[in-house]
Amino acid sequence: MDISGGIQASLAGRYASALFSLARDEKQLAEVETSVATLRAALNESEDFAALTKSQTISRAAAEKIVASLAETLKLDKMTGNLLGVLATNRRLGQLSSILAAFDQLVAAHRGEVTAEVTSAFPLSEAQLDEIRKQLKDRAGRSIKITAKVDPSILGGLIVRMGSQMIDSSIKTRLNTLSQAMKG
Repeated sequence: MDISGGIQASLAGRYASALFSLARDEKQLAEVETSVATLRAALNESEDFAALTKSQTISRAAAEKIVASLAETLKLDKMTGNLLGVLATNRRLGQLSSILAAFDQLVAAHRGEVTAEVTSAFPLSEAQLDEIRKQLKDRAGRSIKITAKVDPSILGGLIVRMGSQMIDSSIKTRLNTLSQAMKG
């Protein structure tokens, strides 16, 4: 199954494909994958970094300096650091989250894995993620790579997106369903 064609159709997909191809060709896929995971964690954990990626008021020069400093602080590999610089220069930092997700899909497809995005109200332990991975592997018949996200607004339960499938067992959705049923 070749998903690269569909991914390349989007702007984020073109950046992700370029990073993936370069990393694969230079035999640095593992290093880039580690840097992408570090970058994703920073994006999820730092409100300031997330705000930078969405800001339209920061100049290109300032954004370039900030991401260069960030790449050094996070000890990102050179390719991922260069990607950040290009995104800052082209005013595309707002696409970073989508680029990281597309990169993960490309790596997973390269390895024959299926990527599942698991959203929970609270951080999940490794044991919980392993159990989810096992259940999803039984369902999909292939190895599963999990991208965990935390969204307190779902109150509890899980939302799992795997390819075109979505399993929503969140308390928020159950309450909304109950509310709709009570309205008649």
